[in-house]
Amino acid sequence: MPIWQVGGLQRVVDSVTVFARESPLVAALVVVGLLVFLVGVRLAIDRLRRSPAERFQRLLASTDEVAVLMHPNPDPDAMSSALAVDRLATQAGSSPTMYYPGQIRHQENRAFQTVLDLDFDRIEEAGELRENDVVLVDHNEARGFPGAESIDPIAVIDHHPGGGEGSELSDVRTGYGACATIFAEYFETLDWELADDDATATGDDQIDQAVATGLLYGIQSDTKQLTKGCSSAEFAAAEYLYDGIDEDLLDRIANPQVDAEVLDVKARAITDRQIENAFAISDVGAVSNVDAIPQAADELLRLEGVTAVVVMGRKEDTLHLSGRSRDDRVHMGNVLQTVVDDIPMGSAGGHARMGGGQLSIDHMNGIGPGSGVAMTDFKGHLFDAMAGDI
Repeated sequence: MPIWQVGGLQRVVDSVTVFARESPLVAALVVVGLLVFLVGVRLAIDRLRRSPAERFQRLLASTDEVAVLMHPNPDPDAMSSALAVDRLATQAGSSPTMYYPGQIRHQENRAFQTVLDLDFDRIEEAGELRENDVVLVDHNEARGFPGAESIDPIAVIDHHPGGGEGSELSDVRTGYGACATIFAEYFETLDWELADDDATATGDDQIDQAVATGLLYGIQSDTKQLTKGCSSAEFAAAEYLYDGIDEDLLDRIANPQVDAEVLDVKARAITDRQIENAFAISDVGAVSNVDAIPQAADELLRLEGVTAVVVMGRKEDTLHLSGRSRDDRVHMGNVLQTVVDDIPMGSAGGHARMGGGQLSIDHMNGIGPGSGVAMTDFKGHLFDAMAGDI
């Protein structure tokens, strides 16, 4: 080292020594502050190095009780994700409760809950959540019930686009086909073992067959049996879970009895369809089971030559929309949002391949700030939006 550098270093040491002798208290405070800073940096680095699974496990362990909130009218992906959080929280020493607003109506969803004997609490407003700490699964912003906007979740785990975040953890993977895939990865990252046979795992770090079966079906359900909207992560998760599933449970969930109204609504959607180019729109009229509408949209999309569809039906004072697309030119979520934006009290959105929406029939008829829109014109706007003209 050059002499001038050695001399400069010595002068710094001498200056620090003099300062410490003249102001020992201040010097001590500086040293303590430096140590605190270094410890904070080390903790931040350690936290960044932890996987989302490890961070989520630590977060659950820091809670005494936690609310696991699904989106309105939860599907198998949401329910299996909630079940995974329930298992992780219990192992971490927290007391979880699984909640949902809305209803569980679709026969597939009812079968999922019944076959796996899941204990969910239905809420109508945010005040019914008994816990302060809330985890959102399969959606990133609480919605669909009074007070939803007041919920500040500690964690958000989801695969849908959106701006919602958790105050402590946000793991939103929009490239994934299912939220259940994320939880399968969590279990694998944490080295949890799959239970060999009994329906209930006995070990602290074991995935029982109900959880494994639920997660696998959640993945299958949201990706149409690994054929639509999935990534390589779904195949890896399915492979990981497969040895731990109960095939009988899986079969009972996948093949429930079908409600007669669902079949009737599907028939009306096909019979009363209007087609322009490769796009179809069908108004199925009044329904008592709104879950029949998206099922009818799935069926209508199966018609040869049809690449995008919208099915609509009325329940009480609300018009429900469900859209499906297998046409790369038609982003169904954007289509529905575009035609609904100008109608008061209307909401719509979704993914490229599927979307949904709700409209107040009174506001469509002109009650409120808008002038209203005739059903014929509304269908025309839908066709134009699918064609890219608006």
